[in-house]
Amino acid sequence: MELNVVHPNAKIGKNVTISPFTVVEEDVVIGDNSWIGPNVSIMNGVQIGKNCKVFQGAVLGAVPQDLKFDGEESILEIADNVVIREYCTINRGTKANFKTYIGANTLIMAYVHVAHDCIIHNNCVVANSVNLAGHIELEPYVVVGGMTAIHQFVRVGRHTMVGGGSLVRKDVPPFVKAAREPLSYAGINGLGLRRRGFSEEQVRTIEDIYRILFVKGIKRKNALEMIENDFPASDEKDQILDFVARAERGLMRGYR
Repeated sequence: MELNVVHPNAKIGKNVTISPFTVVEEDVVIGDNSWIGPNVSIMNGVQIGKNCKVFQGAVLGAVPQDLKFDGEESILEIADNVVIREYCTINRGTKANFKTYIGANTLIMAYVHVAHDCIIHNNCVVANSVNLAGHIELEPYVVVGGMTAIHQFVRVGRHTMVGGGSLVRKDVPPFVKAAREPLSYAGINGLGLRRRGFSEEQVRTIEDIYRILFVKGIKRKNALEMIENDFPASDEKDQILDFVARAERGLMRGYR
């Protein structure tokens, strides 16, 4: 007796395990060597890469919780080596981007909600019970602590750690730790940067830049001019200045 429902038109790769009581709809792709646990719902428009694991009770590709959604075709794309733990809900996109995206080597822990049109880049960790509203972008190597809620359209910069239980209403620039309420600069993510191969010189440069931007109480415009003029060229400097220039929701607070 069949204990799961897999549509015959679904594209299932080699060596894929689909556990009992799971539903896989017609317009679904599952890559080689992936494991799908029991009681999972994988709905139309979901594309799962290779070597992924989806645990019990997850619902992938449900229609967006957006009153503007009008039934347009859209997708949820999940790259290779992604782990999605128990009871996560990840919605597909709307006509804004037509896609929600989860990057490679990302871990999404239990009870996480990822809303429509979110982009989570490679190598992120999203801890238990995090809620991401629509159109959020997490750049590579972001770690979001458990019970955090992130406002729609927020961007979180690469190599950033957001403390558990945070309310994230504004953009969080790269390489930092963010904590407290209201969300504020809590230093750079030095441990994470060193683990990922950043040199001591790079770490010191990032720290010096954020002292100007967030610690010394200098007006934002003047701080950015000092950073532009006083620091030698580097990828880290360029990434920070570019992020700040594109921070449409404004930046989180400096050190308090």
